[in-house]
Parts: sequence; C-alpha cells; structure tokens
Amino acid sequence: MDTRRALLVDAFAAEPLAGNVAGVVPDAGGLADEQMRAIARELGASETAFVRPSDSADRQLRFFSPTQEVDLCGHATVAAHAHLQEDGAIDPGEHSVETNVGELDIEVESAGTVWMTQDYPRVERVDVDYDRLGDALGIDSAALRDVGADAPAAVASTGLPFLIVPVNFLQNLGAADPDLGAVEALADEYDAAGVYAFTFDALDADSTLHARTFAPSVGIAEDPATGTASGACGAYLREIGAFDDFPEEMVFEQGHFVDRPSEIRVRVGAEVRVGGRAVTSLDGRLAVPPEEADGIVEA
Repeated sequence: MDTRRALLVDAFAAEPLAGNVAGVVPDAGGLADEQMRAIARELGASETAFVRPSDSADRQLRFFSPTQEVDLCGHATVAAHAHLQEDGAIDPGEHSVETNVGELDIEVESAGTVWMTQDYPRVERVDVDYDRLGDALGIDSAALRDVGADAPAAVASTGLPFLIVPVNFLQNLGAADPDLGAVEALADEYDAAGVYAFTFDALDADSTLHARTFAPSVGIAEDPATGTASGACGAYLREIGAFDDFPEEMVFEQGHFVDRPSEIRVRVGAEVRVGGRAVTSLDGRLAVPPEEADGIVEA
C-alpha cells in the first residue's frame, strides 16, 4: 500500500501546540482528489496543504479541509513552506506557488519566517443590519455601532472574501457567543468565506489589533489564525484610512479565546503580504488506500 509522509505544523506560532495547526503532505504528486480528502479527514486539521509539482511555478499547493477542497489557505501555505525550508527541501529566498486562485509569491527568510504575497486586494463597504449582525455574533449591537461610523463593515478579499466587522472593545469581542447557523447565513449572503471580527483593543501593547474568525460554512467554528483574512483586513484598514501614518508592518493577535495564541504579521504596500513562523508538532507516515478503495486512511 502507498504511504506518504504527513505532518501537523503549527503556523503563526513560535512554539508547538499554539497558532493554527495545518496538515502538510510534502510529496502529494499522483494523489487523486478523494485520496487527498481522505488524508485531510484523517489528519483532522482545519486545512491540509498538499505539495505537488507545477508546470508554471516552483510548486503547486492544493488545500483540503476534512470535508472539501479550499481554494486558498494562508496558514497552511506558511506551514508548508516553513516545513520545506526546515527539512532542507527548499532554500531561503523567493519562491512561487501555484494555487486555485492563481500564482503567488512566497519569501522564506533564513530565520524561518514565511511571507506570502496575496492576491490583489478588493474592499467593498457594505450596509449591515447591526442588530442582526450582533445577534449572529452574540455581541451587543451597540459595540458594533460604536465604531461603525469610522470603521464600517466591509467585504474584503486578497484571495478569499471575508466580512470584516470592527468591534469597539476586547471585552465585547472576547464575550462573543456566535450563532453559527446565523453566521453562516450572513457570510453566504455576502459571498464571504466567514466573518472576521476585530478590535484595536489588543492584549499585547505591540499588537495592532485582536481578531476572531468564524467560518462555519467551510467547517470552522472558530479559526485560531487566518492568514487570508488578516491580509484582507490589512487592505481594509488602508482603504478606510485607519491610521494617519500607515504602519510599515502590523501585528495581528488571534486564537487566544480557543487557547491557540497566534501572531500574524501583515504588510500593506504595493502588495499585501502576510507572514509568520511555524513549528512542526507531529511527523509521520500515512497509509493511503488505492483510488478505487473506500477512502479510509489508516494511521
């Protein structure tokens, strides 16, 4: 039976069992879609990155959640490249990666930080019913209206669209108790992958903001670190003129309310770039059934 190396890698973290865990299959050439889905189910991470040969880029990445293929995943991209560099499969420097949303540029620093250049940003301010939004997120709607005039809700994308929702204080964001069915309906209405709620009231004095991401439509109740949404939020902050002097680099906190503290670095200039470190927490092999088998993967 075919076996493949498979890892769990904690992205946007400097130590294991923090950040956002991603599955990584560093040699996924020849695997059929149902085999990749089965491996992703077995690994159980929110997304697994499958590294495959590419005709147009240095490598191709395809991403699967335990239930479906995902076009782009920031934390799994960081995890995959951090592992490849740590394993000696790639050198520090510039790389290109083929994804379902197009070809992206990756920079791997010698110290281990991986930077992902995201797709061209799109930001569209939207009129929202704050009462409905508050009910969906389990947040008093006054905490949303309080900042809505200066920081309106918007759908922003740098590859995947998210509904960006500013909240006034960390106390209100931390107390959020989302109705996941209502959140999914709201995200679907705005053709978004999920809802990204944030506040400038961060835990760490060096952090720009604190965020929580809810994406039940892709099987994620709450994401500990969301690279694509962080890039989208960075583009959003520039669009609304959030700072008199826009910072060269921002640090976004996430994951503390699911006990997976994460740090995501964001740069918004001519391009939007998201960066972070990653740590391998599990390294082993999986037995992969033939394509025509029942799809069960044995550890």
